[in-house]
Amino acid sequence: MHNVDLILTLAGGLGAALVFGYITQRSGLSPIVGYLLAGTLVGPHTPGFVADAAMAEQLAEVGVILLMFGVGLQFHVEELLAVRRVAVPGAVAQSLVATALGAVIAHEFGWSWSSGIVFGMALAVASTVVLVRILADNRDLHTPTGHIAVGWLVVEDLFTVVALVLLPAVFGRGGGGASHLAMALLLTLLKVAALVAFTVLVGNRVIPWLLDRVAATRSRELFTLAVLTLALGIAVGSAVVFGVSMALGAFLAGMVVGRSDYSLRAASDALPMRDAFAVLFFVSVGMLLDPRALVDHAGLVVATLGVVMIGKPLIALALVRVLGYPFKVAVSVAIALAQIGEFSFILSTIGRDLGLLTAEASNALVAASIISIVCNPLLYRMVGTIDRFAAARPWLWAIVNGSAGAEAHVATAVQRAVADPRHRAVVVGYGPTGRTVTRLLRENDVTPIVVELNIESVRELREQGIDAVYGDVTQRDTLVAAGLAASGTLILTSAGSSDVREVIRMAREINPGINVLARATYLRDRAALEAAGADGVFTGEGEVALALTEAILARLGASPDQIDRERDRARRDLFGAARPATAE
Repeated sequence: MHNVDLILTLAGGLGAALVFGYITQRSGLSPIVGYLLAGTLVGPHTPGFVADAAMAEQLAEVGVILLMFGVGLQFHVEELLAVRRVAVPGAVAQSLVATALGAVIAHEFGWSWSSGIVFGMALAVASTVVLVRILADNRDLHTPTGHIAVGWLVVEDLFTVVALVLLPAVFGRGGGGASHLAMALLLTLLKVAALVAFTVLVGNRVIPWLLDRVAATRSRELFTLAVLTLALGIAVGSAVVFGVSMALGAFLAGMVVGRSDYSLRAASDALPMRDAFAVLFFVSVGMLLDPRALVDHAGLVVATLGVVMIGKPLIALALVRVLGYPFKVAVSVAIALAQIGEFSFILSTIGRDLGLLTAEASNALVAASIISIVCNPLLYRMVGTIDRFAAARPWLWAIVNGSAGAEAHVATAVQRAVADPRHRAVVVGYGPTGRTVTRLLRENDVTPIVVELNIESVRELREQGIDAVYGDVTQRDTLVAAGLAASGTLILTSAGSSDVREVIRMAREINPGINVLARATYLRDRAALEAAGADGVFTGEGEVALALTEAILARLGASPDQIDRERDRARRDLFGAARPATAE
């Protein structure tokens, strides 16, 4: 029966998440809303099918580990440093004020100050998934607004990591005075320091060495398995050996892999597994929501929403403006952060485990999350309207905008100059054909970015000063990381791959105007690649036939004009009336 319960929980939870996630996605909302609603539907507080909440929570633990591994994998100190002047003080001040507001509200509802602090911390951190989705949908991810908001969120995420480590030490001990608390904190910090030192010193040598060996097998399954084993293994080792949070271990493991040459491939190959378990995490949180309890505690829900959707945005707006950034940037950052999500639920779970947060608190957090995530994209679309409203009233504009000129500073600090797309080309593969193409591009002042699955070739290219991406081109993230959106040409130099058509389709989605040149083995493959969106297809059969034609005619003493005419006729016979496109 245990196995049956597991299968029913997985099938019911994921099935409901699929249906509601699809509906919310098609409605222009975050699919997280659908996952939470799905959890409520299959939870114990609604009629119909009821999933095993305890089993779903155990599966969700894997989701938490992989979520934290993903945060570490995508954490780049350089990006944070570029906007540190606003992101660090802004995130610190907002987190402290939001935590204080949450604690006061909780205290007013009769909770202890300890419970209030944990509740306030859960309100202070926004959802990475929701924020990045909103910025990307509005094409603001790579603007000053996007860089500030993401940097701000990185600082909040770091606070969450620290909280996950310290909360059990501070609130998990029964009895004892200040000296016992101080000793517990000191012991925890020593364990964390030992874990960090071990992960950085040993991990920086062992992990790249291990991934080198696994990547050399050219097996995607083994590489994915290696990354997942590292994430889960270091997380479990952190708890068993060092006695600290598994989430911290997963975060550190992600940072080590993220600093290696395998960061992109780990993100594209292994993290889809994270997404699947993360869905179970959101479903398990949704199962905690009791709709009837929301009516009984409507005041708490309204107060919680007040902190998330009014208090936090006002704090962010004031801080960004005080630091000298334009009004529109301040409004955009403030609204983007006016929601809570995955890390709020992680903190809530820790709070419940420590006996600090009740079902009433979890209900309020889940309800506030659903409502804020639903409203967030709608509010963000009003940024332009708000900015135009202020600009149309000189007196108001002078008050809210002042003489801000920091936007240009952010842009120059965090955005690299993007070359003319006609002078950028993404070359997939670095075999003999790829080497020749790359050399020709460089000699003609076109910047090549090479995508390759041979790590030694990638390192060789980087030593030569050529941009190279280690990753699987069949993964969308790899094409994005190679800068396809800002490139004029995509050159697929490998023939015979069954995934070429899907790569071409993805390339067209990322950059509809991209010029795609593809290599094929047989003439019969040409029509399918052109149907997928290739502008030019070059086949081994066709090019060999043309070369033989030219060589035979030259041997027979034909004139250059005769050779040209016969070559053109052979080309028409092979490729049809239209001549294959060539690179610009």
